[in-house]
Amino acid sequence: MLKNIPRFFSFIFIAIAVWFSLYSSQPKNIEAEDAPETTFSTQRAFKHVEAIAQKPHYVGTEAHSRVRNYIVGELQKMGLQAQTHEDYSLTKNGNLVRPQNILARLEGNGNGEALVIMTHYDSNPHSSPGASDAGSGVGTILEGIRTFLAENKKHKNDIIILFTDAEELGLNGAELFIKDHPWAKDAKLALNFEARGSDGDSFMFLETNSGNAGLINSFKKANPEFPVTNSLVYSVYKMLPNDTDLTVLREQGDIPGYNFAFIDDHFDYHTATDTPENLDKKTLAHQGSYLMPLLDYFKDAELSEVKAEEEVLFFNIPGGEIISYPFSWIFPMLIVALILFFIIIGYGFSQNRLQLKPILKSIIPFVVSLAFSGLLVFLLWKFLLFSYAEYSEMEHGFTYNGYYYITAFISLSLLIAFFSYYRFRHIENKANLFVVPLFFWLLLCTLLAFFLKGAAYFIIPAFFALLQLFVMMRQENPNTLLMAFLSLPAVFILVPFIKMFPVALGLKILFVSALLTVLLFQLLLPVFAYFRSNKKIAVFFFLIFNILLIVAHFKADFTEEHPKPNSLVYLADADNNTTNWYSYDKMPDEWTEKYFGKEPLIAPAEINTLSSKYGSQFTWKTNAPEIDLEEPSIIWKKTDSSETINSYLLKIAPNRNINRIELFADRGTDFETFKVNNKIADSLYLGQNKFHIHTRRWHERLLTYHVSSRDTLRLEFSLKKDKKPEFTLYESSYDLLENEALNVPPRPNTMMPRPFVLNDAVIFKKTISPE
Repeated sequence: MLKNIPRFFSFIFIAIAVWFSLYSSQPKNIEAEDAPETTFSTQRAFKHVEAIAQKPHYVGTEAHSRVRNYIVGELQKMGLQAQTHEDYSLTKNGNLVRPQNILARLEGNGNGEALVIMTHYDSNPHSSPGASDAGSGVGTILEGIRTFLAENKKHKNDIIILFTDAEELGLNGAELFIKDHPWAKDAKLALNFEARGSDGDSFMFLETNSGNAGLINSFKKANPEFPVTNSLVYSVYKMLPNDTDLTVLREQGDIPGYNFAFIDDHFDYHTATDTPENLDKKTLAHQGSYLMPLLDYFKDAELSEVKAEEEVLFFNIPGGEIISYPFSWIFPMLIVALILFFIIIGYGFSQNRLQLKPILKSIIPFVVSLAFSGLLVFLLWKFLLFSYAEYSEMEHGFTYNGYYYITAFISLSLLIAFFSYYRFRHIENKANLFVVPLFFWLLLCTLLAFFLKGAAYFIIPAFFALLQLFVMMRQENPNTLLMAFLSLPAVFILVPFIKMFPVALGLKILFVSALLTVLLFQLLLPVFAYFRSNKKIAVFFFLIFNILLIVAHFKADFTEEHPKPNSLVYLADADNNTTNWYSYDKMPDEWTEKYFGKEPLIAPAEINTLSSKYGSQFTWKTNAPEIDLEEPSIIWKKTDSSETINSYLLKIAPNRNINRIELFADRGTDFETFKVNNKIADSLYLGQNKFHIHTRRWHERLLTYHVSSRDTLRLEFSLKKDKKPEFTLYESSYDLLENEALNVPPRPNTMMPRPFVLNDAVIFKKTISPE
């Protein structure tokens, strides 16, 4: 009985380590509203969030102006001279809007170099109050600057406070700042505060055109109390198209910096549930825990020091420490690990502590646990998507009960792993069981060293595993508590990714979490291989798996707290003289059934794919009543003509309150020149190929214009004489539910507008040409 006590404690030790790695990374204290003036107060920051996120405040709305005036007023209360900066901005993706940035500047006693502290203040069209994205950033900066001023510290560097506009529409405000504001030339470093959820750790990831060593070294010197970051996510982020305002500063102004963003409760992202009530105050406190030490450090630091050619690997460990080392160590560390592996293996065979036959047998549980776990989780999630049609309505792929599924499938993977290795418990020397997993891990590290260098720090658990293998060969029954202690690097490095990947990228990659879970289990074999009750542990995880699936089932329904996303748009087609209802939905409900019935008709692919985050297309179509819609005024004028080129001026003036105009043209029509409201788009590089939204085109969409104050859209363009200018115009207003002629009832409280698509819209469509 006494022999089992250390094994029992080793299991508890690992469980505590897993818990500690997940729950030690955030502030636990929420500073009260009456905290000292020189203290960052989360409650004071939250008051700003509540003021900002009363309703959706996207560009062109009255609420948008109200939020802008609120921010300007708060800056003026601090004694700062706030200014707004406004002009048209046309991005390389063809997004045109007139953003109004808000700026203020704290002058230092240095040479005028500046640190930029930034976030955006617009919310996503058309239904998100924007509490987290990015009201949390506004609240953090307003409270952080107030605290900084209360400290009354002298500082060398200037501090530019920048609240960008139209970030949600195409990062237009950031581009306007870089291209047109005189302060941009002084900016040397930026801190950007963002969100893609409403809860969880705030993650730090970098933007730089050079190496990252300077940024990481400076970050470590600033010493934030709760750093959460690693170079793997940094490497993956650089490969994904999810840009932020800071991306614009880096690409167009060569300004490096830090992003701080949180992603938990991803189901609130860009939805009507992104409210102050759903924003976790600990997450808001985490944002403040970054801002204050970084502001204090960079107020006097040499900002140019953040630029360096050297790349480093980095990751945080529980307790607030960041480990980093240069890329130049990757291959030496890998080679040393491989040499040590073969030396230890040779020693094991020479001392008869390892035998070939049991090692070969151990391949079976290794392959079975890894392959069966990944495949079963993948297929089971497909089955759940089939069984629960409502999950398909969550456009971003993360369901309200998603955390139960993550935990359930982790339990299923552990069940498979424990049971697979239980069948081989009779192998006398347990070191034989550990050889194959360790060799595979070293092989994986080799691949990462070549193809994903940001993850090459995964070699660190391998060194501890080599020591464990050596101990296992030297001792018949090693102390499993010691083995559990040596497993801490594997736990601290892998556990956060098991949760993070499906939250960030959607439950479709739950199988990745399953694979990581099994890999972690195999690295913990120096502990679990000596357990005599693996079968009982497997049964325990089987029970946990089933309980969590049952809980997930009862939390699958949509409720007032977790409403069902749905969609409805009205489209009047002037070319065909038709009016129709359209939807992006896949499952009818009591609100949409009134228009489409219980078995909706599939919408044919006759409508251009209107701008949306995931390229969504209409799924249903049915007839709708005809109403009076004022068409836009369209004026064509041929301005010039030569032997080969025709030049035109096109004006489109809205005659109703609209929010968006989209223009499409045949992809084969490459314009010679193209100017919109006196702006010309930049080129876009896709790999080594140069494209242009207007002159070397890659899709049919020509322009998306987000309208403010019914401003006229003015196009000046030229094209070869053998090309006929013909555009398909979509003019949209987000007022479907306010249109008295259509009489669309409000949604029930258990439903909300579908995010990421053009929704609750009245659309007018027409083909226009000069003839």
